[in-house]
Amino acid sequence: MMHDFSKTALILIGFQNDYFSPKGILYGVVEESSRITGVVENTLSLLTACAEQFALVVNTPIHFTQNYSELKNPIGILKAIADVGAFKAGSYGAQTIEQLDFFSNVIEVVPGKRGLNAFTHTALAQKLKEQGVTNVILAGTVTSICIDSTARTAVELGFNVTILSDCTSSRTPFEQTFYCEEVFPLYARVCDSKTFIKHWREHG
Repeated sequence: MMHDFSKTALILIGFQNDYFSPKGILYGVVEESSRITGVVENTLSLLTACAEQFALVVNTPIHFTQNYSELKNPIGILKAIADVGAFKAGSYGAQTIEQLDFFSNVIEVVPGKRGLNAFTHTALAQKLKEQGVTNVILAGTVTSICIDSTARTAVELGFNVTILSDCTSSRTPFEQTFYCEEVFPLYARVCDSKTFIKHWREHG
């Protein structure tokens, strides 16, 4: 666990209506896992406890043009997103969930995410380095895809990575548990937000 919040960034991934609003197009994909982990509530609690202590809190929403012209021959989840019309720029589903509005003064939006990895086609890496960040904390969805690919890239870029098990969600509860217990520990730290907050209060 890192001790220096001045060099730690919280990266928020996928906190958009299409995943987390009951009216969202892909709400059903992560709803069960999100309910079990309490991803939204726990992330809000984390922000309430220590948002202003982080060097940076970054939101990396995924947005596509109306005809998904960015996606060349998509397969898997990206094809599913295009097929159902999710995350179109300017749509309700692409908007960040309103629960994060309260923290808009500390959350910086980094645009450009059009795929699985929050570092690809965005200024995220540059922004972290400019702020002297050495530790990144990940929260959001989908654990097996966007969280995993972003976390692996962060490790390869030289950051210390922590994934919050109760501030993330996946397509199924099994998938969430499997990644947090079997996959993430191979290259990152995994803990729940309450442990993280407790550690921050003791060492921050």
